[in-house]
Amino acid sequence: MEKFLTVYEKFLKLLTMLVGTIAGFLVMFCGFAIVWEVISRGVFHAPTEWVMEISTYCIVIAGFLGMGVAYAGKKHIHVDIFVSKMSPKTRTYAELVTCIIGAFYSYLFMVQSFGMMMLSIELNNCAPTTLGTPLWIPQSSMPVGFAVLLLQIVRTILEDIVKIKANDFTMDFAKEVNK
Repeated sequence: MEKFLTVYEKFLKLLTMLVGTIAGFLVMFCGFAIVWEVISRGVFHAPTEWVMEISTYCIVIAGFLGMGVAYAGKKHIHVDIFVSKMSPKTRTYAELVTCIIGAFYSYLFMVQSFGMMMLSIELNNCAPTTLGTPLWIPQSSMPVGFAVLLLQIVRTILEDIVKIKANDFTMDFAKEVNK
């Protein structure tokens, strides 16, 4: 199980890095687009029609793609007022339960958002804007983002199961993968 977990974590690290890089480029592009809009308006007195829409899509897509990245970096919101007072064993069991619940909801959101995206493709839904962007494009970030988040949560569940089986609650798998 530990060998599978190590391979799984290496794959997941690459996937998360790819998705995070895409999200980062989208945020960077959004920044450049907004600067271009400011220059176009202020210097050339010629506002653009596309910057607001594209910037919004970029930020939304980056947000969904960044969920798994944030989880992997332990940057999600934690309410640890009680957890910090628990023993490592109790903390592991509590994490396992919350991760199972999180996996359920991530799976549910992934499936529902995939259905929404497929419906947009089927109905050829487009944004009612000048660009007429097909809505499946920004919507596709939702199932992808939730899938990466789900895979990250499954990683945590597997790590917790290994800790419980080994009765070793000091294990840290992330350090082994980063070697």
